[in-house]
Amino acid sequence: MTEVTAVVREMWYNDALGQNGPDMGGEMYARITPYKMKPGSREAATAKMNELKAEILGLPGMQHFMSAMNEDGSGYIVATVTDKATSESNAERVKAIWANFAEFLEEMPVPQGFDVVAEWRA
Repeated sequence: MTEVTAVVREMWYNDALGQNGPDMGGEMYARITPYKMKPGSREAATAKMNELKAEILGLPGMQHFMSAMNEDGSGYIVATVTDKATSESNAERVKAIWANFAEFLEEMPVPQGFDVVAEWRA
């Protein structure tokens, strides 16, 4: 996998939690994870992700979760959480969630963290 070097510029934000994004006076931290699924495993991996939705969204500080995947199984997870400390404290739980995908992944992904500098909605 290549290293993610992008800064988050546009994000959808889940304001149902009553929390503010950086442009609205609040703090936000993004965990961006590149991944690659094995050939032919996209459908099964997506089903597994849907099974784990409550666990994923139940991570402390979780504000927004998005998974984007191409037909070849390459993709990214973009998750926003309240702050860097919360993201770092979730590291072991995030690894445990990824372990559920071991049979589908070409290799275990490595999450990377970024300060969110802008979060816009149309």
